[in-house]
Amino acid sequence: MLLDLSEEHKEHLAFLPQVDSTVVAEFGRIAVEFLRRGSNPKIYEGAARKLSVSSDTIQHGVEGLTYLLTESSKLMISELDFQDSVFVLGFSEELNKLLLQLYLDNRKEIRTILSELAPDLPSYHSLEWRLDVQLASRSLRQQIKPSVTIKLHLNQNGDHNTQVLQTDPATLLHLVQQLEQALEEMKTNHCRRVVRNIK
Repeated sequence: MLLDLSEEHKEHLAFLPQVDSTVVAEFGRIAVEFLRRGSNPKIYEGAARKLSVSSDTIQHGVEGLTYLLTESSKLMISELDFQDSVFVLGFSEELNKLLLQLYLDNRKEIRTILSELAPDLPSYHSLEWRLDVQLASRSLRQQIKPSVTIKLHLNQNGDHNTQVLQTDPATLLHLVQQLEQALEEMKTNHCRRVVRNIK
């Protein structure tokens, strides 16, 4: 699977061939630090002074490299696919090898950092349900009032959580139809593209 880099990312990465390989390696270290601790303008300003360029150019270069490494790590692309993705940028053979080495050295750490940044949402464990029907009351002798009670068991951080929901069958049917419609929409090409870009 090849990475699809936008023109903006290609422009950001275009700065890399203009600097020495040790600087590119340092940019790789800064990119991993960027993921770990966030942006640090002082680092960009110091590097900009040393290289006699604007700090925006340095920041864009680091952000472009960060994007390249994170997307490659997220998709766990192979060495060959990474080389093919970078080959499109038109860099020298030496720079391509350096970027590949940066990717191979840091992909496990980047995946660990990205997994820590991901929100920890509850996950489904089990479901119990019950249908209750009220046939009559003191004031109304003939009445049919159905209700569905759902007990949803969830897991989050190893803890078990329980949610009790109650609704009428018409609302539950509407909810099921909306969920089925959402699942069908996920099969469209547009949604597949969006999901691919989110990952």
